[in-house]
Amino acid sequence: MAFSRPSFFSPRVYRCNPFLFPTTFRSYWSGSSTSQWKFKRLSRKSFSAMAAVRGGFISPETSKSFDFTAEERIYSWWESQGLFKPNCDCGGDPFVISMPPPNVTGALHMGHAMFVTLEDIMVRYSRMKGRPTLWIPGTDHAGIATQLVVERLLASDGIKRTDLSREEFTSKVWKWKAKYGGAITNQIKRLGASCDWSREHFTLDEQLSRAVVEAFVSLHEKGLIYQGSYMVNWSPKLQTAVSDLEVEYSEEVGSLYYIKYRVAGGSRSDFLTIATTRPETLFGDVAVAVHPEDERYAMYVGRQAIVPLTFGRHVPIIADKYVDKEFGTGVLKISPGHDHNDYLLARKLGLPILNVMNKDGTVNDVAGLYCGLDRFEARKKVWSDLEETGLAVKKESYNLRVPRSQRGGEVIEPLVSKQWFVEMEPLAEKALDAVKRGKLTIIPERFEKIYNHWLSNIKDWCISRQLWWGHRIPVWYIEGKDCEDYYVVARDESEALTVAHEKYGKGVKIYQDPDVLDTWFSSALWPFSTLGWPDVSAEDFKHFYPTTVLETGHDILFFWVARMVMMGIEFTGTVPFSYVYLHGLIRDSQGRKMSKTLGNVIDPIDTIKQFGTDALRFTLALGTAGQDLNLSTERLTSNKAFTNKLWNAGKFVLQNLPDESDLPGWENLSAFKIDTEESLLGLPLTERWVVSKLHELIDDVTSSYDKFFFGDVGRAIYDFFWGEFADWYIEASKARLYATEDLSITYVARAVLLYVFENVLKLLHPFMPYVTEALWQALPNRKSALIVSSWPNTSLPRDAKSVKHFESLQSLTRAIRNARADYSVEPAKRISATIFANDDILKHISSEKQVLALLSRLDIQNVHFTDSLPEHVKRSVHLVAGEGLEAYLPLADMVDVSTELNRLSKRLSKMQTEYDTLVNRLKSPNFVEKAPSDVVKGVQEKAAEAEEKITLMKKRLAFLESTVLVSD
Repeated sequence: MAFSRPSFFSPRVYRCNPFLFPTTFRSYWSGSSTSQWKFKRLSRKSFSAMAAVRGGFISPETSKSFDFTAEERIYSWWESQGLFKPNCDCGGDPFVISMPPPNVTGALHMGHAMFVTLEDIMVRYSRMKGRPTLWIPGTDHAGIATQLVVERLLASDGIKRTDLSREEFTSKVWKWKAKYGGAITNQIKRLGASCDWSREHFTLDEQLSRAVVEAFVSLHEKGLIYQGSYMVNWSPKLQTAVSDLEVEYSEEVGSLYYIKYRVAGGSRSDFLTIATTRPETLFGDVAVAVHPEDERYAMYVGRQAIVPLTFGRHVPIIADKYVDKEFGTGVLKISPGHDHNDYLLARKLGLPILNVMNKDGTVNDVAGLYCGLDRFEARKKVWSDLEETGLAVKKESYNLRVPRSQRGGEVIEPLVSKQWFVEMEPLAEKALDAVKRGKLTIIPERFEKIYNHWLSNIKDWCISRQLWWGHRIPVWYIEGKDCEDYYVVARDESEALTVAHEKYGKGVKIYQDPDVLDTWFSSALWPFSTLGWPDVSAEDFKHFYPTTVLETGHDILFFWVARMVMMGIEFTGTVPFSYVYLHGLIRDSQGRKMSKTLGNVIDPIDTIKQFGTDALRFTLALGTAGQDLNLSTERLTSNKAFTNKLWNAGKFVLQNLPDESDLPGWENLSAFKIDTEESLLGLPLTERWVVSKLHELIDDVTSSYDKFFFGDVGRAIYDFFWGEFADWYIEASKARLYATEDLSITYVARAVLLYVFENVLKLLHPFMPYVTEALWQALPNRKSALIVSSWPNTSLPRDAKSVKHFESLQSLTRAIRNARADYSVEPAKRISATIFANDDILKHISSEKQVLALLSRLDIQNVHFTDSLPEHVKRSVHLVAGEGLEAYLPLADMVDVSTELNRLSKRLSKMQTEYDTLVNRLKSPNFVEKAPSDVVKGVQEKAAEAEEKITLMKKRLAFLESTVLVSD
């Protein structure tokens, strides 16, 4: 049976009702003395009706700690109530953010946890601020990754992709996506992402595919898309070009090969020795280069060198400042078909380009007798043959920076290949101007330099991929004609056929380019394609574009962010977002990058099960924008404890509130306002202090939220809640709630408890949504969910003088607590105290006599306030708590002096023995001269510390002995 609480204003009931004022919490007198308060934890057999689980929510009144399994129920409740959708009725500028679409093949990792946390913080804050708030979720089709996953599944059944038609294969990929593609979405929901899932998109959706085609056609019409043969990153295993982002460089031990290149027309002693890591590419050499200022080789510039193993093929010896005189021998072989830098040099100098590599990683017929060998087998064979012909000089170990495919793991081959490209320079100019003119702000600011540098030195973008899964390039070729000269670009096959007939004649037949577009091409359109573009009349596009913030990792500033800016300006005439917020990487506790090899990968779902989503989010959010975050179990454990502290505080608040059915009591609480200076100054000192500190916190936190200083927000709320509200005000409020007959004071304390706690829940909700919503719903008479409740008002009154006066009381309390600890006073023992201060301080501290006595465990009947020194000064422990504030604690109240003298004398004797041992070691020549310097220094420091402790102990003993003399 649930108990109901009576109205606040019922003295008779409050004095008699054992539920509202139970004896276990009431102060009671010990014997004839009225100097002792005894408190015990509240132990009820039954709670109010609010203790029941309502709507899937649990309450601190029935649950010892917050149950993490409730998180999914809370999330489902939010979603079922439509609370993630933007409320356009509230007016104001909308807050819109597009989720970086994770790969549909992905499994949740800490990088996802980071972006979900930070974006959800922004979204929840903006929603509570009353802005129409939209967070657009979605996933990326991840061309290479997804195709690989399905190819592996087929391979397990003995089927190769090439055994199927393109249509059959893509059909299987769609089936895989339907079955497994939602896994990452469900995991993101576990993190509390308050996205509008009714607007979820997939980059291969019909709408987004239409946007991709429109973008390609438009860029081509403007002359910004072209086809050509250029150097790309080629994956022999995947048989496709890959983006720079999909290439990972690893430090590996390899070899540096020194090879003789004979000088044509010279003697046997006329040769150049080149150093290369890839001798198999020598068949693609088109020149040998030296530095123009390198006197060692000046005589050979302008002559010809003979490429080894090529039956006498000659190449020019040239001079160029590109050559590093200090690398190897200072002579460089130029293989423009297989090295990015050589390729650029060849184009600059007009040198030919020879490709010696097939697309499967074998060498081609340019290599003559080596044709058909795998590139690494060819390397071994070439070196062996060079040794036999006397052209091999030496081979030495060398640390290589090897480019490997992020997906397949094989070594990437720089290869000249016919691909489709976007001319980037005209687009980059507008993106640079957006930052320069302040239309786009990058946070942290230091990344602007990186952004500007990349865009100022941008290369054309290879957008074609030799895959079957993805957006098919909207180009159709004419059967029987050269692809480079005879093609049409169109939005669909019907349009392409019409254009082809008009351009090349009625009888022509067409076929579509087999390649697909780079996944990043569709991602570059994400902020506006998800809102309806190219249909600029779409409601979402009109209401929510441009978006507000783009949040992502700093490692894809170039590959994604800059491209979105360029495409957004190009296609909509507007920068797609006003702010770019970049987060750092998540590393382990030792600062190492997480990897399966190191075995230090922390799984977010496992972390949630152990510590709760709120603790994980809070830990991740305390980082600084753009900086890497070291994640440790210790941090997670600490923030799990913070969750429990919140829960226990909620339990305390609930136990001291009226029952939900007590309408008069709640009407009185609701009428309690602290939004004017007059109402604030009408509160007692302790309440004025905590409310003033809360109002200061609201202003500081709101300002930090607006500046994206989320780490500052989290730390400020944590410090206030734990260090001021929980540790000080909750403890102080017990003097109002359980140790006074003054119901007006009790009422104020209850009202302030609720007021502060409600506002803390609001401030903290964007960081820790689950526990705060559960606590909010546990409070009676909630008219709305916390997620959509209004943000606290700012610029509320504060009383700086009251803050200063209460800080004096805190200093005094700490000083008394420290003295009790120093003298090992039993925790339950109440001691006397005389507070000596000036009139102003005494006036305020004496008004909180009960609070001081409770917090410092003083005998309230023997707490005195005076502006003159007490008589028992010489027999008291003297404390200086601050300027103009002192306390005298009678020693006889704290310890048995003779017993304490005996105890401290024994301790001093032991300390002296330890000190003497250290000094003797330092006096020993053998130790000082032979021991390592750091060991000697450590002993010296220990000796100095021991000497200081002995001095303090002697002073303590002298003081105790003096009190004995005074007593005698």
